[in-house]
Amino acid sequence: MSIRKVVFDIETRNIFEEIGSTNPADLDISVVAIYDSATDTYQSFTQEQFPKLWPILEQADMLIGYNSDHFDIPLLDKYYPGDLNKIKSLDIMKEIRAVLGRRIKLDYIAAGTLGRTKISHGLEAVRWWREGKVDEIAKYCIEDVRITKDIYEYALKNHKLLYKEGAGPIQEIKLDPKDWEKIVHSTMTYTLPF
Repeated sequence: MSIRKVVFDIETRNIFEEIGSTNPADLDISVVAIYDSATDTYQSFTQEQFPKLWPILEQADMLIGYNSDHFDIPLLDKYYPGDLNKIKSLDIMKEIRAVLGRRIKLDYIAAGTLGRTKISHGLEAVRWWREGKVDEIAKYCIEDVRITKDIYEYALKNHKLLYKEGAGPIQEIKLDPKDWEKIVHSTMTYTLPF
């Protein structure tokens, strides 16, 4: 039996410098994008559409993101009526940091592992929000989810990721993904009756 995985990423309406805080939960979400392994589809949601997002997250066996334990989950949990921390989470950046002792940008991992880079960056997404270009944000956010899914699957299969910082050489990060998909049963508090 395969487990239901939801790979996700968040873009915000503002940045830390504007809010005078470094707490992700103090930011505001513009778009959340997900990949749902149960339906093999990518979707995006604005704040107004979150009631459609919650049942998908609640049915997931695990959430997968990049810097998600530190950034995305605390921020999304601000909007969620339950506690997203009760769902198993795999933060790829956290796994990398445990091995390397430092953080690596998703763009560097994408360049080294997949031979492609992100199509934009978070500051651009904030500007798009202010210009009302929600479709652009959704497209960018979905592409980040696609990259995250692809590097997750690569790491699962190859027990490593590669990264390329600037003009430097491609370097390898050995990872041990054997427990990544181990099912953890939790006492989730759901927003919907099942």
